[in-house]
Amino acid sequence: MRTVDALVCLRPGELRVERRPAPRPADGEVLVRPLRVGICGTDYHIFEGTHPFLEYPRVMGHELAVELVEPAAGLSAGEVCVVNPYVSCGACVACRNGKPNCCVHIAVLGVHRDGGMASLLAVPVGNLVAAPGLTPDQCATVEFLAIGAHAVRRAALSERDRVLVVGAGPIGLGVALFARRTGAAVVVLDRDAGRLETAHALTGAEPVPPGADPLACGLPDAAGFDVVFDATGNPRSMEACFDFVAHGGRCVLVGVVKEPIAFSDPDFHRKEMTLLGSRNATSEDFRRVIAAIADGDIATDRLITHRTDFANAVRDIPRWAHEKVGLVKAVVELE
Repeated sequence: MRTVDALVCLRPGELRVERRPAPRPADGEVLVRPLRVGICGTDYHIFEGTHPFLEYPRVMGHELAVELVEPAAGLSAGEVCVVNPYVSCGACVACRNGKPNCCVHIAVLGVHRDGGMASLLAVPVGNLVAAPGLTPDQCATVEFLAIGAHAVRRAALSERDRVLVVGAGPIGLGVALFARRTGAAVVVLDRDAGRLETAHALTGAEPVPPGADPLACGLPDAAGFDVVFDATGNPRSMEACFDFVAHGGRCVLVGVVKEPIAFSDPDFHRKEMTLLGSRNATSEDFRRVIAAIADGDIATDRLITHRTDFANAVRDIPRWAHEKVGLVKAVVELE
């Protein structure tokens, strides 16, 4: 029997490389060889046992640059592609309404089903996204940037909007990058001064100094922001975001947590606020990100700050889950 190597999270806090049977593509699937796997907050949450939608054991990995093992759907064997990891049913109410990113029966690679931290992977052909001209490194950044691009599209930003992005991690950076591309005035809030410096350098967004009041930054009337995005995945931060929204404004929750969150209903109604959840991304968002990278508008080389290989990922992922200084995006190289 043919086998492959896979990095498995057996239970919270325990990673191990295992030999597993090679995947057999089902109808409509194709074999790919992962080249790069980006590590994101979801993976750290899986390792730490705080992800709300997961059963163990699990092969992580959903930020994927892959090489086709065989030709499929107009793509050639050996071609490097991005994988849209959100496998949808195509038939539920969300899919029928063009929202496969929140499919009723969604199966996210690396979360609901095994992901790309393996030497071979079977994926639906429709979840491959062509990325002509992009390197494996660039392809590995597309998924997390697409989450930010989707949140911005969901918020229907315009150049007249004043925007606050709370959380300057990778998802927050993606939000700020694509919010800036709309022409909106963007301010970023984070407790980490280093992350704020990185956000300013990479996106051009104005940082809120740690401990400062966001309403006093770039708002002459201190009336609040037209749109507030929370990309922290922290319940207290998500609840605090409502205070920063202007009358008639929108609050977009990009992060997800296990715990309930609460807000003041009188304040919510007084402002006639719009509350939006933003989940995952669609292939449209992936293509938008790929085009932006191809145009040279996103410095992906500055986003990837940490690297490891398959053998050392067992050691490095647990360390990166806690040592965040200087960390923007880590990738695992499988080739």
